[in-house]
Amino acid sequence: MKKNKSRKPVLHFRTVVLSDVHLGAPDCQIDKVNHFLKHVDCENLLLNGDIIDGWSLGRRGGWERKHTRFIRLVLKKIDKRKTKVIYLRGNHDDILDRFLPLRFGGLKVVDRYIHDSPKGRYLVIHGDAFDAVTQNSKLIAILGDIGYQSLLRINRVYNRYRSWRGKPYFSLSKAIKAHTKTVVNYISRFEGQVEAMTRKHGCQGFICGHIHTPENKRIGSVHYLNSGDWIESNTALVEHADGTFEVLEYEAFCRRLEEERRRQAKPVIEPLPDPVEAKVNPLVSA
Repeated sequence: MKKNKSRKPVLHFRTVVLSDVHLGAPDCQIDKVNHFLKHVDCENLLLNGDIIDGWSLGRRGGWERKHTRFIRLVLKKIDKRKTKVIYLRGNHDDILDRFLPLRFGGLKVVDRYIHDSPKGRYLVIHGDAFDAVTQNSKLIAILGDIGYQSLLRINRVYNRYRSWRGKPYFSLSKAIKAHTKTVVNYISRFEGQVEAMTRKHGCQGFICGHIHTPENKRIGSVHYLNSGDWIESNTALVEHADGTFEVLEYEAFCRRLEEERRRQAKPVIEPLPDPVEAKVNPLVSA
C-alpha cells in the first residue's frame, strides 16, 4: 500500500467564465477569486468585462499585490496550460475600446465573442450595451457606481456589527436590488433585450455579467447565463465537457475542491501477486 503523490487539487472544466472581478476596487474579493483561479484548469477562460475597475482606480486607487497575482495566474494558464483566454471589455474597463481588437499571444481582447459549445453557439458580451444611451449616460453610471461603493462601505460596517453579535453575513445591496422597484425593473428590461440580440447573432445562448446577478435560465427560446460578480455573489460560470453550464458559487467550489483533495489523498492499494501464477512464473515472486 502506498500513498498518492501530494499535489495541488484542481477541478477541471471545459470553460470558465469570470466577470466583474473589479480589481482595484476596495470590495473586490481578491483572495477568493485568486483561490478559485489557482485551483481550476480549463480549455477556455472567458474574462467577461470589469475585470479591472478603471473607475475606482481613477478616483482613489487601490491596486494591491494580490491584484497583480490575479494577472499572473491568468498569464500562467496561457503560458503553461495553453488555456485560450478571451478578455471582453466592460464598462469599468472601457478604456480598452479605442484599442480593440487586440491579441497578445494566447490572449485576445474583444468587445463580443461567439463561444462554440457542444450544445450550441453562445453570444458572450459584458452587458453594458443594454444600458440607456444618453449624452450623459457615462456620468450617470459613474455617479451610480459611487453610490454603490458607498452602500458597500456601509455594508462592511454593518456586517462587522453582525459578526460581533454572532450573526451571519447579510448583503444590504442584494436586499435592495431584490426589493427596489427601479432596480427590479432595470434587470427585467435588461433581460428582456437578450432574446433579440442573441437571435441577431445566430446564437441559441447568451452569456453576460454587468448586473452582478448570477443566473442560469431560459428567456423565451434563449439560454440566458449571467456569471455574477466577485464583489458579493462570488460566482463563476463553468461549462462541463458535455456543454452543460452551471453557476458555481465559491462555497460550493471549496466543498468540491476538498472532496477532490480527499480523493487524491486516499492510499493506492496494490494487488498481491496471484499465488498460482507465482508458482508457474518465479519472476512474479522475485
